Amino acid sequence: MFAGKTVVLGVSGGIAAYKAAEIVRWLKKEGAAVVVVMTPAAKQFITPLTLATLSGNPVLDDLWAPNQALNFGRPKGRTSPVEHIEVADAADLVIVAPATADLLAKVAHGLGDDMVTTVILATRAPVVFAPAMNVQMLENPIVQDNLATLRRRGYRFADPETGELACGWEGRGRLASLEAIAAAARAAMVANHTMPGGPLAGRRVIVTAGPTIEALDPVRALTNHSSGKMGYALAEACRDLGAQVTLISGPTALAAPPGVTTIAIESALDLARALKGPLAKAHALVMAAAVADWRPAKRAPQKLKRGTKALTLELLPNPDLLKTLERPKGLKVVGFALETEQELAGARRKLVEKRCDLLVLNNPTRPGSHFGGDTNEVTILDAEGGSEHLPVLAKRAAAERIAARLAALFQTAKGPARGRR
Repeated sequence: MFAGKTVVLGVSGGIAAYKAAEIVRWLKKEGAAVVVVMTPAAKQFITPLTLATLSGNPVLDDLWAPNQALNFGRPKGRTSPVEHIEVADAADLVIVAPATADLLAKVAHGLGDDMVTTVILATRAPVVFAPAMNVQMLENPIVQDNLATLRRRGYRFADPETGELACGWEGRGRLASLEAIAAAARAAMVANHTMPGGPLAGRRVIVTAGPTIEALDPVRALTNHSSGKMGYALAEACRDLGAQVTLISGPTALAAPPGVTTIAIESALDLARALKGPLAKAHALVMAAAVADWRPAKRAPQKLKRGTKALTLELLPNPDLLKTLERPKGLKVVGFALETEQELAGARRKLVEKRCDLLVLNNPTRPGSHFGGDTNEVTILDAEGGSEHLPVLAKRAAAERIAARLAALFQTAKGPARGRR
């Protein structure tokens, strides 16, 4: 996937810098030309000699040093006598791992005083940051504002994971796994059109998201606490893997993802109707919406007035869409199960009953998985009886792992993706 590409790896000064060696080895195995750039602080944690030996290129760590003989693909006619500009021009992708709070702040505010920050500021290639720091530093509002600024400007992230930190604390801030960094790197390349296609190229994927609203009268409704964040993240993750995505969403406060066809719905019956057309031509359905189980038997035409007597509501069951929808042949289905007790048993039963290829289990009572939050802890179950438990991750990072599992379902299919007629 990275064969023939030039990847710049930026290393900043955190204890996780030693893991840069593993990233370089992975990129070389993928066939990439790798150029490592380091901040002065990074050299306190890992030597340039180690990374130069693994990458096959001199490490760039000094803005003022003479140009070195680098071995990487250069754009035609774009050889610059200024080393950090030449590297920035040649890059197909920049990965920064670890990205410290200091480095993120510099880039967020346009500062460039070392090889890493100057390359980032000068490149037009996609940039993936893999932050790593103490949990309290990560949660500091200043750091969070810098992260939000970088996301708004189009930078991408392999979000930090939760676990034991080098400083002795326990919490979120550990460098993302190599697998997560690789997934973010691949998604960035696809989104930037620097790779021909992607693992979901040519596939039509429907993602449902958010809550449904079942109206009692013109004012009141039955609904749930779903924010839609996971569904929207899944739509973006599938888009970035090359899919043509249709997002069918209940009411949320989220902006429609660019590059995705978005259809707004309110009720469960609205969702059923909205699915019919796109589903006939779809290759995959990701059912992340929190669909109401019941709806009022009657909707009052006017606002129900307050009274002194108890109000009795008659509710009818909504259709179980995953069970009852007519599916085109070969459709891959990813379902979701929210369970608060006997989680695995309940999820496994739903996977079978609803004929899912994958089922994502989550429990909103767990720390890091509450409604409306930006993180989640999920388990992915498959139809062969396997399961993969993910640690607490940012919802976008979890979505990328789920999208990668969906893409893997198509790997055994013969021939290119074809549209349904």
